Amino acid sequence: MKKRRPPLLHFRSIVRQLSLAGVGTVVLLILLVTAWSPSKSTYHSLFLRLSSNDTAARHLHALTRRPHVAGSEANAAAAAYVLETLSSASIPAHIVSYDVLLSYPVHRYLSLSSEAAAPSVSFDLVQEIYPGDPYADVAAEVLPTFHAYARSGTAAGEVVYANYGRVEDFDKLRAAGVNVVGSVVLARYGGIFRGDIIRNAQLAGAIAAIVYTDAKDYGGGARGKWFPNDRWMPPSGVQMGSVFRGLGDPTTPGWASVSDCERVSVDEVVARGLMPGIPSLPVSSRDGEAILKTIGGEVAAADWQGEEGAPVYRLGPGPGFVNLTYLGNETIMTIQNVIAVIKGKAEPDRYVIIGNHRDAWTFGAVDPNSGTAALLELAQRLEKLQNRGWKPRRTIVICNWDAEEYHLLGSTEWAEDNREILSSRAVAYLNVDCGVSGPGFHASSTPQLDKLLKEASKKVQDPDNSSQTLYDSWVTSDSPLVGRLGGDGSDYAGFVQHIGVPSVDIRFGRGYPVYHSMYDDFLWMQKYGDPLFHRHVAAASIWGLVALKLADEEFLPFDYMSYASELQQRAKVLENELLGKPVSFSSLYKSIEDFKNAVAKVNSQMKELESKVWLSKWKKEPVKVRELNDRLMLTERAFTDREGLFERPWYKHLIYGPSQHNGYGSESFPGIDDAVKKAETSNTSYSWQSVQHEVWRVARVITQASHVLKGELT
Repeated sequence: MKKRRPPLLHFRSIVRQLSLAGVGTVVLLILLVTAWSPSKSTYHSLFLRLSSNDTAARHLHALTRRPHVAGSEANAAAAAYVLETLSSASIPAHIVSYDVLLSYPVHRYLSLSSEAAAPSVSFDLVQEIYPGDPYADVAAEVLPTFHAYARSGTAAGEVVYANYGRVEDFDKLRAAGVNVVGSVVLARYGGIFRGDIIRNAQLAGAIAAIVYTDAKDYGGGARGKWFPNDRWMPPSGVQMGSVFRGLGDPTTPGWASVSDCERVSVDEVVARGLMPGIPSLPVSSRDGEAILKTIGGEVAAADWQGEEGAPVYRLGPGPGFVNLTYLGNETIMTIQNVIAVIKGKAEPDRYVIIGNHRDAWTFGAVDPNSGTAALLELAQRLEKLQNRGWKPRRTIVICNWDAEEYHLLGSTEWAEDNREILSSRAVAYLNVDCGVSGPGFHASSTPQLDKLLKEASKKVQDPDNSSQTLYDSWVTSDSPLVGRLGGDGSDYAGFVQHIGVPSVDIRFGRGYPVYHSMYDDFLWMQKYGDPLFHRHVAAASIWGLVALKLADEEFLPFDYMSYASELQQRAKVLENELLGKPVSFSSLYKSIEDFKNAVAKVNSQMKELESKVWLSKWKKEPVKVRELNDRLMLTERAFTDREGLFERPWYKHLIYGPSQHNGYGSESFPGIDDAVKKAETSNTSYSWQSVQHEVWRVARVITQASHVLKGELT
């Protein structure tokens, strides 16, 4: 039997023969590398196979053993755990600290009487430990229920019920003849950002606000089943959270909170409407229902009522009368971002950034540490790839943010601190906050990343049905396939809305009933969120695969034609909404048409370069590839305007931004939307001229984006 040559000897024989035939040394080297280096797609497939649900579960258990609010010793310990895990994965990591204004409760008091002169009953304002609670020993470390940055003060008055506390809810109270001035507003969570609820109550003339968790929206209540026996919020559960309406440290708007930096006063922040001017408290469904029972007056509309079996909700005012006191301590504290870097081999100065925050109001099993567990599991897979010879083409930056719950402090300060370098070097930002709260994949992005998300989802197994891919289940869901990132609900905001970095946000599950309460613990996750931790693995898989493709592919996988299509669709919707108004959209449509032409041109150039890619090693084509990629990367920046939105200058992006009356809501053309709302109220010639001005502003940034994408001077 003839012996086979060992593969390496056989390859050397081929090399010797080619050399004798006169083939150049460079070609031989290229052949050698090609023959013995796994392709990037091979590494990407390997990344998906290296998953471990046990690893994700172990990380989540470690991170959620104690409540770890920003500024606490427990959160510093969690930062140390993340730092050690990343360092142990051979990924150089360090801590970046900022000194920011945080808020903690000192004293709270709430009492209720059936009328002003009647005896009152005080609420204990305590979330109850449930039977068999494995975290009862550390429950005392959970902060008393409060609103971060709430105004300290005392208020006493009759109660008015305001549904979800939206602008339209207060409009309906006004239309019903209900006088809010001098009252205490009771509103329920679920419609808009809590800070906007307090702001709307203040603008309506209220002297204080109480926000409660209604059993209709968060479960439990009359059904009699709640955590730990079901997934729903217990009757004593309270949703805590920030009521700051800005982003980042309130005292450093637009610049980083480094030691001895310039700061504005809290009174100035309050005067600008970003921190409340009235006190507020969050309360449970049980306490909210007790207050509702004392309110008289007109019966509220059907869509303002509670669940079946709940008392009839009335508008007031009174005769129910509450006495509320809140005293808070606002103090400068040090927060810690953990930053780790896997340096790129070919383009180390181009950054693919992945991020998740670490701090939690309580235990944080869903929010945010399901995302943190996925982040760490992802990082450990990248270590295994590196051990097998993988090196990313571009640098991957792994970020674990602090103080997100106070309204995106850690990520915003870092983005402001590194604004200029991120503006020139950041390829994309990929965010996961509440990584897992239940079944169903959901994603939001800037439009040029839609196609990449869809393609990546076709490679990842559905964690709830092993016979199909994530994409298969995603396309059959009821929700829109890809949402947009105009809201300021998580850490992508500083990247998209302040700098203009293409971004993604992903999660499994939508809202969950124990949000921001003491019951968001490891047991809830084990029983209801992800019993087998397969969803955690899937989250890490698609998150990491998108990052790998952005870091490794020679041409950035951006699709701006989908962006152009969406701009066209949104412009048409806006035009239809304003039919008959003195506003012209011709400049906007022209800019979008020019943008489409720019997209077609860059797509053609990319195809031409791709066809020559095998020659690029010696014909200087890498320079052209780099230049084209930079155009793709920087086009999103062109959608920003240095002046920002009117009266909201921190928000620079003119295509996507938060609603002025709901920070969680995403708006297309937010500046136009703001101007339209004012014009519809005042209906003056000047107000409609302001709308036209905002249309021109949007047209100009789209034109600038066309110039960047073409890469040519006018």
